[in-house]
Amino acid sequence: MTVAGIVGIESVEHLVFAGVQWLRLCLETIGAVVIAVGAARGIGEFVRSRGTAPEGRFVQVRLTLARYLSLALEFQLAADILSTAIAPSWDQIGKLAAIAVIRTGLNYFLGIEVRTESVSPRTGGSGPSRERANPSSPA
Repeated sequence: MTVAGIVGIESVEHLVFAGVQWLRLCLETIGAVVIAVGAARGIGEFVRSRGTAPEGRFVQVRLTLARYLSLALEFQLAADILSTAIAPSWDQIGKLAAIAVIRTGLNYFLGIEVRTESVSPRTGGSGPSRERANPSSPA
């Protein structure tokens, strides 16, 4: 292979690596923004529902936060996978595996909680639909 060919390949590898790093940073930022939006919406729901029973109010806020956290975890996991996409070391692969297991586990249990609380909350009854929990908000 010629020197020009090696330099060309190294330039392309550098561009791909830089592009992946930027994409990873964007995904991590999106995950953080999703968490911030979810927290803001949860706080907004909590403030708007001051007159309702605390149990129903807390369940709805928790469900809102859980949905946003679940989405954010997906973005964060995608960013972690990208960080090991280019020439990973065994150490990086091990860290990715641990992070993936933890984030997937969190997402799994958040999903169970959302389904359980949506169908049959601890407060009794058939479960708060969005309309019942917030009758004045659009569905």
